[in-house]
Amino acid sequence: MKNLFPLIIAASVLNVFTCLPNALNAQDPDITETDPAAAARLEGRLLSRTRQLTYEGRRAGEGYFSADGRQMVFQSERFEGNPFFQIYVLDRDTGATRQISPGLGKTTCAWIHPDGSKVMFASTQDDPDAKAEQQEEIDLRASGKERRYSWDYDNFYDIFEQDLATGEYRNLTNTKGYDAEGSWSPDGKLIAFASNRSAFETSLTPEQQELFERDPAWANEIYVMNADGTNVRRLTNSPGYDGGPFFSPDGSRICFRRFSENGATAEIMTMAIDGSDVKKLTNLGVMSWAPFYHPSGQYLIFTTNLHGFANFECYIVDTEGQKDPVRITHTPGFDGLPVFTPDGKQLSWTTNRTTNSQSQIFIAEWNHQQALKLLGLAPDNGGTAKNMASAATGLAPGARTDFAPADAVRHVEYLCRPQLQGRLTGTKGEKLATNYVALYLETLGLEPAGDDDTWFQEFEFTSGVSAGPDNQFTVGDETLELNKDWRPLVFSKTGKFEPADVVFAGYGIQAPAGEGFEEYDSYVHLDVKDKWVMCFRFMPEEVSAEQRQYLNSFSSLRFKAMKARDLGARGLILVSGPTSGAKNELVPLQFDGSLAGTSLAVVSVSNDVASRWMQSMNKDIKAVQARLDGGEPAMGFPVKQLQVSAQIDIQQEKKTGRNVLGRLQVSDSPAHEIIVVGAHIDHLGAGPSANSLAKDDEQTNIHFGADDNASGVAAMLQIAEAMSRAKDNSTLQGKRDVVFAAWSGEELGLLGSSHYVKQMETMFSQHAAAFEQPPETETDKDAEPGNAADADKKSDDKKSDDRSGPNTGGLHLYIAACLNMDMVGRMQEKLVLQGIGSSTDWQQIIEQANVPAGLPITLQDDSYLPTDASVFFMHGVPILSAFTGNHGEYHTPRDTPEKINYEGISQISRFMTIVLNELISRKKMPEYVMQEKPADGQRRANLRAYLGSIPDYAETDTKGVQLSGVAKGGPADAAGVKGGDVIVKLAGKAIENIYDYTYAIEALKIGQEVEITVQRNGKEITMKVTPGSRD
Repeated sequence: MKNLFPLIIAASVLNVFTCLPNALNAQDPDITETDPAAAARLEGRLLSRTRQLTYEGRRAGEGYFSADGRQMVFQSERFEGNPFFQIYVLDRDTGATRQISPGLGKTTCAWIHPDGSKVMFASTQDDPDAKAEQQEEIDLRASGKERRYSWDYDNFYDIFEQDLATGEYRNLTNTKGYDAEGSWSPDGKLIAFASNRSAFETSLTPEQQELFERDPAWANEIYVMNADGTNVRRLTNSPGYDGGPFFSPDGSRICFRRFSENGATAEIMTMAIDGSDVKKLTNLGVMSWAPFYHPSGQYLIFTTNLHGFANFECYIVDTEGQKDPVRITHTPGFDGLPVFTPDGKQLSWTTNRTTNSQSQIFIAEWNHQQALKLLGLAPDNGGTAKNMASAATGLAPGARTDFAPADAVRHVEYLCRPQLQGRLTGTKGEKLATNYVALYLETLGLEPAGDDDTWFQEFEFTSGVSAGPDNQFTVGDETLELNKDWRPLVFSKTGKFEPADVVFAGYGIQAPAGEGFEEYDSYVHLDVKDKWVMCFRFMPEEVSAEQRQYLNSFSSLRFKAMKARDLGARGLILVSGPTSGAKNELVPLQFDGSLAGTSLAVVSVSNDVASRWMQSMNKDIKAVQARLDGGEPAMGFPVKQLQVSAQIDIQQEKKTGRNVLGRLQVSDSPAHEIIVVGAHIDHLGAGPSANSLAKDDEQTNIHFGADDNASGVAAMLQIAEAMSRAKDNSTLQGKRDVVFAAWSGEELGLLGSSHYVKQMETMFSQHAAAFEQPPETETDKDAEPGNAADADKKSDDKKSDDRSGPNTGGLHLYIAACLNMDMVGRMQEKLVLQGIGSSTDWQQIIEQANVPAGLPITLQDDSYLPTDASVFFMHGVPILSAFTGNHGEYHTPRDTPEKINYEGISQISRFMTIVLNELISRKKMPEYVMQEKPADGQRRANLRAYLGSIPDYAETDTKGVQLSGVAKGGPADAAGVKGGDVIVKLAGKAIENIYDYTYAIEALKIGQEVEITVQRNGKEITMKVTPGSRD
């Protein structure tokens, strides 16, 4: 049977496998486990540009090409109301998919007629119980149970063909028993198939009957018949399952698999089309199946589990079986059902190397000459290759659009000019950058969509804070010096604070009992009402890593201020303390992205000031802190004969940034729905920045932001140009307009996109109420539109539940979807598409778009992203965000144009244009899906320790945290950690994902050496790393 996915055969032979003399369980671990990097190199000998071809549905597989290579027929579980496979044809020119089977019953094993007029497949559509069986399976899955995947050889399986012109079906076998696995001969005159019909046509001995009832595949043999279903003749008559027949390229032979009588092993066979001249090509003694000829006729490819019971890999063997088989795939799990394109230049196969480990179809470029070399066959000098059928592997003629990498170069290099000074929001550099984009959109013929019919949409924001001239901090008769002895915190209440007593409250932490830890209360029996509370800035330094993580949530400065306020304190005085190891004793006065303040004064004082206060009571501050560092809370105490007063003056610095907005009107009049295509244009500017990862000697340099995000803007402009050209050529059709946006303020907290969404919700709230289509989800009318600048405050007052979408404000009825490009300039191995979980339609759209684009793609469901698209998602709009991964130059002055993959930008632009064309023309908007907020991911990490590691956020399917690089000269670099390493343990804590890693870093003590374990080239390596300080 051709359609064996993982464990289909396994289910029927599991009971005998452990009895084999060379039991597979005793095999040495495969190279995919011991050395994944070497395995990947081996796979790269013959396969390149490996990428996923199908995405939609629960799973898909067993794809076969038409004779011209322009179509593929395959099976997939994606038909609503039927949990079983149905048959589909994929147009490789356009990516469009057409359902072939009727949607009733089970289907498998499809083939396209050589002239392209018909499709053949096996189906139980004539089974009177088909609907009942479908419902039974649906109910089983709804109960949370899952049937073990195995094939039941349904007696109602018959071979049908559909006339593609008329849609009519014809039953070609119409015989009791399992008739399936059919394929046409190259000339279309014969059909080879597998059937167990003989068990119903002849009398079986009691022993044979028992074998057949236990395993219906036992009676399967190979048959051929005329293309109209007549003149059926049996070709094989061997105990065990013979199946999966395919004709050779010249039509003279048939390849198939033959199982042993007990079903434990299978080998690859060939025979003449009359059943004579049977040849055994393999003798591996395991399960080898699914053979398929290379179009050259020089070798076959097949599937085997030689390397482990559940580890199916693809191999090739010469057509005479004289050479040792050569392994092709080197990836754990299932790689099987391989087929070549008719020109022999590409290989397609079914695999579960997907993000969700469900089977889908992949495709890769095939190295035919290398295959011949590895098999020890003579090289093909072109004669055989020239005779292979040519295949269409891209867009149809006339449908191609020129996405020139030179255009991307031009855009990126302009945006990274030194005169733009890093494009910081609110600066001259931002204005130059936005002018460039506006002018370019104007030359493309777009219409301005900003304020007052201009290209720009302005927004005011707080760019920073500074200490005003009226700051004063007095202790008795002494006035302390600002920025030397003391400094206010950004969220302090401003104004005058009359003299009041001071009390010391240890670390200022109130943490309830939990997670195995006792209550920790720095305020026990301490009267703080109308007093200044002095406490240490961080948390006890010598507690266990586990307790450090637990206390972390209760030791942030804002949380400490909130507790002091709730207890009635007049002000909070923070002291780093001599044991903290902080590089800066005073808390920096810098804008933290939130305008939320508190109703008490909050300041920090130097260790020297606090030490003098303690000495007045005959106490040593270092000894006091060291005693608290052990983790045992101690009673606080009044600081006698000490009174403090203050005048707090914090001035906010206001600036104006601006988005660029241009509208492409698709039809003669403005559409009632739009698609937003955006990329942020701003970056970090020149000189020091709170978000910069620059090294000490780079602090004053320009942050050019070539990848982040000149690359995304370049892609957005290429898409706009392609769409505009299509409109000029009268080839653009659709019912939705497109708004192209260059967002500013992204690096400061998604300010520009948040402003746009807020303005749109205000403008279209009445539009939403009057719109005929009712909203699919209820909206919270009382909730204000989200504002990134107030993110901290919003997260505290929980105006919505843990699912997004309460603040739609009607926006989702106007904006059908948001496409976003953020850091798309470093494509090496794959493109990462984020936000897939925001709509049930994305997988189908991506599958269709990527057939002609042919990009290696990884899908990520999460829609809570640190980029502009998330603003739209949280307001009810489906999002799709393109990303090519993190790197060592991220947020440093080293992110420069010469490191960009411009060909990659153009390929991504082309892919997103195909997606955009589908979005503007489809009948219905993509369906929006709410997502639960990740419980761990929403808590803001409180990281003091610094390792200098750069996680690769594209590698979400890796167990552990894979690094794209390490900061040169940082602690990780000094320890010997390298880019490509996968961190699996830190300070004794197992690391399985980025959240584990973040919380493990939270638990580190600055300067205290810990162990870090990484996986490198299949081996675990443990090193010593000494965390540095971020403070």
